[in-house]
Amino acid sequence: MDTIWLTGAQWLAVLRIGLGLWWLESWRHKDKKAWFEGAGIAWAADVAAKHRWNAVRGGFGVVVTPYPKTMAYVVVYAELALGLGLILGALTPVALVGGLLLNLLYLVLMIHDWAEQGQNSMMALISVVALFGMSWQTWSLDSALGLFG
Repeated sequence: MDTIWLTGAQWLAVLRIGLGLWWLESWRHKDKKAWFEGAGIAWAADVAAKHRWNAVRGGFGVVVTPYPKTMAYVVVYAELALGLGLILGALTPVALVGGLLLNLLYLVLMIHDWAEQGQNSMMALISVVALFGMSWQTWSLDSALGLFG
């Protein structure tokens, strides 16, 4: 019997591409001018300063606070790179691990703001499923180039 349904590998590719589109939307909707002028990092610094966990306050103060402009660019362009990498299937395992780490950082920073937790939790879950499901094996540059077996 012929079926119109996709294979398991194709569904994993759909999941990977959908996650990439989510990252690309995160990049697209940012007001880059405001971010590069420091608004996004200032907002995050305010959240970190009020965080109940010393590790978050201290870590933010050591890693982000001394380099606000650099970190603004890192966040914005990391989201763009993740989106493009996942959509195209380019260095997919690297993009999946990087996205998972970024989502976990967002999750920990925003642990008390439940509005963001669903998005970050689901993006992290998709990253794990796409990684262990080897979602780069179908519809990807990685597959076309014979990368990551």
